[in-house]
Amino acid sequence: MTRPTLLAIGAVLVIFGCVFFLQGIDVLGGSGMSGKTLWAILGPVIVLVGVAVLIRANRKRPAGR
Repeated sequence: MTRPTLLAIGAVLVIFGCVFFLQGIDVLGGSGMSGKTLWAILGPVIVLVGVAVLIRANRKRPAGR
């Protein structure tokens, strides 16, 4: 995958993970996900996956590639 694609995917995962977490802990209301423990747990996991994708996108490539 290209670097811009990975950056976009990582950023979206971080944003969605934050929203899911905030809904799970009932800070953001108005959703079926609000106040559900499942989303309070999955949100940070999704954020960590997004951060890992962002780190991978920003790694230096070998000169021959």
